[in-house]
Amino acid sequence: MIPLGSEKLFSILGLRVTDTVTGTLLTDLVIIAFVVLVYRGIKIVPGKLQNAFEMLIEYFYATTKDIAGERAGSIFPWFASFFLFIFTANILGLMPGYGLFEVKVGGEMVPFFRAPSSDLNTTLALAVISVVATHVLSIRFTGIKGYLGRFFSLNPILLFVGFLELVAEVTKLISFSFRLFGNIFAGEMVIGKVSSLFAFVAPLPFLVLEIIVATVQALIFAALTMAFMSIFTEQHGESH
Repeated sequence: MIPLGSEKLFSILGLRVTDTVTGTLLTDLVIIAFVVLVYRGIKIVPGKLQNAFEMLIEYFYATTKDIAGERAGSIFPWFASFFLFIFTANILGLMPGYGLFEVKVGGEMVPFFRAPSSDLNTTLALAVISVVATHVLSIRFTGIKGYLGRFFSLNPILLFVGFLELVAEVTKLISFSFRLFGNIFAGEMVIGKVSSLFAFVAPLPFLVLEIIVATVQALIFAALTMAFMSIFTEQHGESH
Protein backbone atom coordinates (compact mmCIF):
# COMPACT_ATOMS: atom_id res chain seq x y z
CA MET A 1 0.00 0.00 0.00
CA ILE A 2 1.29 3.48 -0.90
CA PRO A 3 1.60 5.68 2.20
CA LEU A 4 -0.04 9.11 2.12
CA GLY A 5 3.17 10.83 3.17
CA SER A 6 6.66 10.57 1.74
CA GLU A 7 9.09 8.12 3.34
CA LYS A 8 12.52 9.09 4.61
CA LEU A 9 15.47 7.46 2.86
CA PHE A 10 18.41 9.20 4.56
CA SER A 11 19.57 12.57 5.86
CA ILE A 12 22.12 15.07 4.54
CA LEU A 13 23.36 17.63 7.07
CA GLY A 14 20.21 17.07 9.06
CA LEU A 15 17.95 17.54 6.04
CA ARG A 16 15.42 14.77 5.44
CA VAL A 17 15.72 13.20 1.99
CA THR A 18 12.57 11.29 1.03
CA ASP A 19 11.48 9.12 -1.87
CA THR A 20 9.57 12.13 -3.22
CA VAL A 21 12.73 14.26 -3.19
CA THR A 22 14.63 11.64 -5.20
CA GLY A 23 11.64 11.38 -7.54
CA THR A 24 11.72 15.16 -8.01
CA LEU A 25 15.46 15.12 -8.70
CA LEU A 26 15.00 12.34 -11.25
CA THR A 27 12.26 14.37 -12.93
CA ASP A 28 14.56 17.41 -13.08
CA LEU A 29 17.37 15.35 -14.59
CA VAL A 30 15.09 13.90 -17.25
CA ILE A 31 13.80 17.37 -18.17
CA ILE A 32 17.34 18.81 -18.34
CA ALA A 33 18.54 15.90 -20.49
CA PHE A 34 15.52 16.28 -22.77
CA VAL A 35 16.06 20.04 -23.17
CA VAL A 36 19.77 19.53 -23.96
CA LEU A 37 18.97 16.86 -26.56
CA VAL A 38 16.30 19.01 -28.18
CA TYR A 39 18.55 22.08 -28.17
CA ARG A 40 21.40 20.18 -29.82
CA GLY A 41 19.07 18.72 -32.40
CA ILE A 42 17.55 22.03 -33.53
CA LYS A 43 17.91 22.50 -37.29
CA ILE A 44 17.04 25.30 -39.69
CA VAL A 45 15.00 22.77 -41.67
CA PRO A 46 13.15 20.96 -38.87
CA GLY A 47 12.43 17.27 -38.85
CA LYS A 48 9.14 15.68 -37.83
CA LEU A 49 9.96 15.63 -34.09
CA GLN A 50 11.11 19.26 -34.06
CA ASN A 51 8.03 20.25 -36.06
CA ALA A 52 5.78 18.53 -33.55
CA PHE A 53 7.37 20.30 -30.58
CA GLU A 54 7.34 23.67 -32.32
CA MET A 55 3.65 23.27 -33.14
CA LEU A 56 2.88 22.34 -29.52
CA ILE A 57 4.83 25.30 -28.12
CA GLU A 58 3.27 27.68 -30.65
CA TYR A 59 -0.20 26.43 -29.74
CA PHE A 60 0.41 26.88 -26.00
CA TYR A 61 1.90 30.33 -26.53
CA ALA A 62 -0.95 31.40 -28.85
CA THR A 63 -3.45 30.23 -26.22
CA THR A 64 -1.64 32.23 -23.55
CA LYS A 65 -1.54 35.30 -25.80
CA ASP A 66 -5.26 35.04 -26.56
CA ILE A 67 -5.98 35.17 -22.83
CA ALA A 68 -3.21 37.39 -21.48
CA GLY A 69 -2.45 39.60 -24.48
CA GLU A 70 0.88 41.42 -24.33
CA ARG A 71 1.53 39.96 -20.87
CA ALA A 72 1.94 36.50 -22.43
CA GLY A 73 5.73 36.87 -22.55
CA SER A 74 5.87 36.96 -18.73
CA ILE A 75 3.15 34.38 -18.09
CA PHE A 76 3.95 31.72 -20.68
CA PRO A 77 7.23 30.54 -19.03
CA TRP A 78 5.26 29.73 -15.85
CA PHE A 79 2.56 27.95 -17.83
CA ALA A 80 5.09 25.88 -19.79
CA SER A 81 7.28 25.11 -16.75
CA PHE A 82 4.39 23.84 -14.62
CA PHE A 83 3.08 21.69 -17.45
CA LEU A 84 6.48 20.24 -18.33
CA PHE A 85 7.42 19.41 -14.73
CA ILE A 86 4.07 17.94 -13.67
CA PHE A 87 3.61 16.00 -16.93
CA THR A 88 7.12 14.52 -16.75
CA ALA A 89 6.76 13.64 -13.05
CA ASN A 90 3.39 11.99 -13.65
CA ILE A 91 4.53 9.96 -16.67
CA LEU A 92 7.75 8.82 -14.97
CA GLY A 93 5.67 7.54 -12.05
CA LEU A 94 3.78 5.28 -14.47
CA MET A 95 6.89 3.85 -16.14
CA PRO A 96 7.43 0.09 -15.54
CA GLY A 97 10.08 -0.50 -12.90
CA TYR A 98 9.88 3.05 -11.48
CA GLY A 99 9.04 1.84 -7.97
CA LEU A 100 10.95 -1.46 -8.09
CA PHE A 101 14.32 -0.03 -6.99
CA GLU A 102 14.17 -0.24 -3.19
CA VAL A 103 16.50 0.48 -0.29
CA LYS A 104 16.42 -0.85 3.26
CA VAL A 105 15.38 1.79 5.81
CA GLY A 106 14.81 0.84 9.44
CA GLY A 107 14.45 -2.82 8.63
CA GLU A 108 11.89 -2.20 5.88
CA MET A 109 12.28 -1.99 2.12
CA VAL A 110 11.28 1.44 0.80
CA PRO A 111 11.02 2.49 -2.89
CA PHE A 112 13.86 4.85 -3.77
CA PHE A 113 11.66 6.86 -6.15
CA ARG A 114 8.10 8.05 -5.79
CA ALA A 115 6.06 10.17 -8.22
CA PRO A 116 6.25 13.72 -6.78
CA SER A 117 2.59 14.44 -7.57
CA SER A 118 1.48 11.48 -5.43
CA ASP A 119 2.78 13.30 -2.34
CA LEU A 120 0.64 16.12 -0.92
CA ASN A 121 3.80 17.96 0.19
CA THR A 122 4.89 18.37 -3.44
CA THR A 123 1.50 19.38 -4.82
CA LEU A 124 1.06 21.91 -1.99
CA ALA A 125 4.51 23.34 -2.73
CA LEU A 126 3.58 23.68 -6.42
CA ALA A 127 0.33 25.40 -5.44
CA VAL A 128 2.20 27.85 -3.18
CA ILE A 129 4.67 28.66 -5.97
CA SER A 130 1.79 29.20 -8.40
CA VAL A 131 -0.11 31.55 -6.06
CA VAL A 132 2.96 33.50 -4.93
CA ALA A 133 4.18 33.93 -8.53
CA THR A 134 0.71 35.15 -9.51
CA HIS A 135 0.74 37.84 -6.82
CA VAL A 136 4.30 38.90 -7.65
CA LEU A 137 3.35 39.33 -11.32
CA SER A 138 0.22 41.21 -10.23
CA ILE A 139 2.32 43.76 -8.31
CA ARG A 140 4.72 44.03 -11.23
CA PHE A 141 2.03 44.81 -13.82
CA THR A 142 -0.54 46.74 -11.76
CA GLY A 143 1.69 48.39 -9.17
CA ILE A 144 1.36 48.09 -5.42
CA LYS A 145 -1.59 50.49 -5.36
CA GLY A 146 -3.51 48.61 -8.02
CA TYR A 147 -2.68 45.29 -6.36
CA LEU A 148 -3.92 46.36 -2.91
CA GLY A 149 -6.97 47.97 -4.52
CA ARG A 150 -8.08 44.50 -5.60
CA PHE A 151 -8.54 43.50 -1.96
CA PHE A 152 -9.05 46.70 0.02
CA SER A 153 -11.42 49.63 -0.53
CA LEU A 154 -13.25 52.33 1.41
CA ASN A 155 -16.41 51.15 -0.32
CA PRO A 156 -18.01 48.52 1.98
CA ILE A 157 -19.28 46.44 -0.94
CA LEU A 158 -15.89 46.41 -2.70
CA LEU A 159 -14.20 45.69 0.62
CA PHE A 160 -16.43 42.63 1.06
CA VAL A 161 -15.64 41.51 -2.49
CA GLY A 162 -11.95 41.94 -1.73
CA PHE A 163 -12.33 39.80 1.38
CA LEU A 164 -13.94 37.08 -0.72
CA GLU A 165 -10.98 37.26 -3.11
CA LEU A 166 -8.58 36.77 -0.21
CA VAL A 167 -10.55 33.73 0.92
CA ALA A 168 -10.49 32.46 -2.67
CA GLU A 169 -6.68 32.63 -2.66
CA VAL A 170 -6.59 30.29 0.34
CA THR A 171 -9.09 27.88 -1.19
CA LYS A 172 -7.04 28.01 -4.41
CA LEU A 173 -4.11 26.46 -2.54
CA ILE A 174 -6.36 23.66 -1.31
CA SER A 175 -8.03 22.98 -4.67
CA PHE A 176 -4.76 23.10 -6.65
CA SER A 177 -2.88 20.76 -4.34
CA PHE A 178 -5.64 18.25 -3.53
CA ARG A 179 -6.89 17.94 -7.12
CA LEU A 180 -3.46 17.01 -8.46
CA PHE A 181 -2.54 14.85 -5.46
CA GLY A 182 -5.86 13.00 -5.38
CA ASN A 183 -5.86 12.04 -9.05
CA ILE A 184 -2.24 10.88 -9.19
CA PHE A 185 -2.29 9.09 -5.82
CA ALA A 186 -5.53 7.29 -6.66
CA GLY A 187 -4.12 6.24 -10.02
CA GLU A 188 -1.01 4.76 -8.44
CA MET A 189 -3.16 2.87 -5.94
CA VAL A 190 -5.36 1.40 -8.69
CA ILE A 191 -2.45 0.36 -10.91
CA GLY A 192 -0.60 -1.09 -7.91
CA LYS A 193 -3.58 -3.21 -6.88
CA VAL A 194 -4.39 -4.41 -10.39
CA SER A 195 -0.73 -5.21 -11.12
CA SER A 196 -0.48 -7.24 -7.91
CA LEU A 197 -3.41 -9.39 -9.06
CA PHE A 198 -2.71 -9.58 -12.79
CA ALA A 199 0.85 -9.15 -14.00
CA PHE A 200 0.07 -8.86 -17.72
CA VAL A 201 -2.58 -7.42 -20.05
CA ALA A 202 -5.16 -6.49 -17.37
CA PRO A 203 -3.21 -3.44 -16.08
CA LEU A 204 -2.81 -2.01 -19.62
CA PRO A 205 -6.24 -0.30 -19.88
CA PHE A 206 -5.70 1.28 -16.46
CA LEU A 207 -2.22 2.38 -17.49
CA VAL A 208 -3.56 4.05 -20.64
CA LEU A 209 -6.26 5.75 -18.57
CA GLU A 210 -3.69 7.02 -16.07
CA ILE A 211 -1.49 8.40 -18.87
CA ILE A 212 -4.51 10.43 -20.01
CA VAL A 213 -5.24 11.53 -16.44
CA ALA A 214 -1.57 12.46 -15.89
CA THR A 215 -1.58 14.62 -19.02
CA VAL A 216 -4.93 16.26 -18.26
CA GLN A 217 -3.98 17.05 -14.65
CA ALA A 218 -0.72 18.66 -15.74
CA LEU A 219 -2.59 20.74 -18.31
CA ILE A 220 -5.30 21.76 -15.82
CA PHE A 221 -2.77 22.92 -13.22
CA ALA A 222 -0.74 24.88 -15.79
CA ALA A 223 -3.79 26.35 -17.55
CA LEU A 224 -5.42 27.49 -14.30
CA THR A 225 -2.16 29.12 -13.24
CA MET A 226 -2.00 30.91 -16.59
CA ALA A 227 -5.63 32.05 -16.30
CA PHE A 228 -5.21 33.39 -12.76
CA MET A 229 -2.00 35.16 -13.72
CA SER A 230 -3.81 36.78 -16.62
CA ILE A 231 -6.65 37.95 -14.36
CA PHE A 232 -4.38 39.28 -11.64
CA THR A 233 -2.08 41.15 -14.03
CA GLU A 234 -4.96 43.11 -15.54
CA GLN A 235 -5.45 46.63 -14.28
CA HIS A 236 -8.31 46.53 -11.76
CA GLY A 237 -11.51 47.28 -13.63
CA GLU A 238 -9.91 46.75 -17.05
CA SER A 239 -12.12 45.04 -19.60
CA HIS A 240 -11.38 43.52 -22.97
